Amino acid sequence: MTNLPALPAGFQHRSPATRLVLREGAVASLCDELAALGIARPMLLSGARTRTSDLFVGAMQSIEGTSFVLAEPVPAHSSVRLVEQLAARACAEGVDGLVAIGGGSASDTAKAVALLMAEGGRLADHAVRFTPPATLVAPRLVAPKLPIVAIPGTASGAEVTVSLGVRDEDGAKLLFSDIQLAARLVLIDPRANLGVPAALMCATGMNGLAHCIEGLYSRERSPLTETIALEAMARFATALPAVHRDPQDVAARAALLYAAHLSGLVLVNARTCLHHAICHAIGSVTGVGHGDANAVMLPHAVAFNANAAAPALARAAAALGAGHDAASLVGAIRSLQASIGVPTRLRDIGVPDGALERIAAKTMRERGLYYNPRQVADAAEVRALLDAAY
Repeated sequence: MTNLPALPAGFQHRSPATRLVLREGAVASLCDELAALGIARPMLLSGARTRTSDLFVGAMQSIEGTSFVLAEPVPAHSSVRLVEQLAARACAEGVDGLVAIGGGSASDTAKAVALLMAEGGRLADHAVRFTPPATLVAPRLVAPKLPIVAIPGTASGAEVTVSLGVRDEDGAKLLFSDIQLAARLVLIDPRANLGVPAALMCATGMNGLAHCIEGLYSRERSPLTETIALEAMARFATALPAVHRDPQDVAARAALLYAAHLSGLVLVNARTCLHHAICHAIGSVTGVGHGDANAVMLPHAVAFNANAAAPALARAAAALGAGHDAASLVGAIRSLQASIGVPTRLRDIGVPDGALERIAAKTMRERGLYYNPRQVADAAEVRALLDAAY
């Protein structure tokens, strides 16, 4: 392989204590796996829709007859109020572990509950705070956290990441980060995933793809992160169209879920940038699904960063088999959008035109701007991207 980027003069790379099990029927082993982790009374978290899925039914069958606490259904983007209620309930009912089943909102809520149970106080006290243009304050979170078991039902990779986001009462996305919040165990069951609509898998897969692209040019990353990101991108490029073509292909589901897992590993040592900052703001203001927002905004954010991150984006284009420059990557993303049928315009996912100004303003308070390779001057630049995507 030629034209490899030079190693930095020095770097560090962290690896979470996560064990991955990927096989058909993996969800049926939940009871035994909980026992092996020493979890005697877990709290189960999922969204309302997930509770009708094979993943959730299989998990419930596995732990039938054991002691557990079933949390209230988790809404999209969760909420500070729900997290604080669940943390208090978990403490009162002797919960000693958490099981997140489904998508990113369930995983993020489990992480937030574990964080609050350990650190105490109010959830907002522990959030990362960004002040434009370039000031970031991240509280130290050192208290030991309860173990989390994740059974992912989407391709977001949230089960692996050490960060999380929860919407507050003002509609802002509070962000947190602690390596202890990475799932101790991840059970990926591709056959049980067949019940998840292919459209949802493809939209959330665009979120995973965005993790990889932003991980390549984030101001905080490691060389090993770049290696994982490029591998995951190549796998997304084949797995996403395969799931779209044949939603009942178990091997395609496994390939997509594995690519998503790799994309989550990217964010253990890198941080998301402008793209995710905008998508967080879209979700917090409108409630639109994070996967749909990612599917729409990704080519626009890549184009914005084209000059500032040209070498990284050239490597990304090559990983997708689409040339060797940023323009080629934008074209490859648009081709992928078309081939898997994901939305490409904000108006098509329920974002009203009247919300764009508020989304732009909220984006300017998002942590991701701190890590972006190109400094965002003001909300007008964000508004221009939103207008182009509308």
